[in-house]
Amino acid sequence: MRTLYLMTARGGSKGVPDKNIRKLGGLSLVGFKARAARKTQSCSKLVISTDSAKIADEARLHGVEVPFMRPAELASDNAKSTDVIAHAIEHFEDQGERFDAVMLLEPSAPFTRPEDYDGAIALMKTTGANAVVGVRRTEVSSVYVGPMDEDGKIGSIVRRMKDHADKGRQQLPPEYTMNGALYLFGWDFFKQHRNIYADENATFGYLMPDELSVEIDELRDLYFAELLVERGYVDMKIWAE
Repeated sequence: MRTLYLMTARGGSKGVPDKNIRKLGGLSLVGFKARAARKTQSCSKLVISTDSAKIADEARLHGVEVPFMRPAELASDNAKSTDVIAHAIEHFEDQGERFDAVMLLEPSAPFTRPEDYDGAIALMKTTGANAVVGVRRTEVSSVYVGPMDEDGKIGSIVRRMKDHADKGRQQLPPEYTMNGALYLFGWDFFKQHRNIYADENATFGYLMPDELSVEIDELRDLYFAELLVERGYVDMKIWAE
């Protein structure tokens, strides 16, 4: 299966300035994704879509191709990731090149291992999935999660708690959420639907450990990721050259 590994990294991060080239353990977030991708058995081509010359230069240092610079309209706060993906697909098809699938890499979730990417590919092949996304187990059951109205009432949460009053926290079934680490989807499937999640019956989760499921959106997330590296919860040898 020919798979395009597509890294997406714009330069205008506000939560963490210059986020995509910030470093953990001496390696930039872009570097984490690039080195892991290059160590896989499933990467047919590794490219980046970015509007930033600094990010493009950092990506090149780690063996990533920069076949185009992302247009400004696809680098705004309101730009949709689906439009960024479609732009990349159109670029390669205009060059006469097609792939079977796209593996979307977001540097904000740096700790994806080569085996995770290859594992997602294997899962797609064995299940016939149209999409496979990285997931982690949630810390809190959805029984205890819900909206709070303008007056501060949390009635919907209380009602769910009453419905499950016969079960303790440990008896509730495990639940999962996307961790941002990887998004794999069929090339033609995306072209047809322009949506990764268009087929709920053929979308699968690839489970990853909690400590590798960090998403960096705010400075506190970066500090937490730094702590995981410093304390040895994340083995930097995975991303060594």
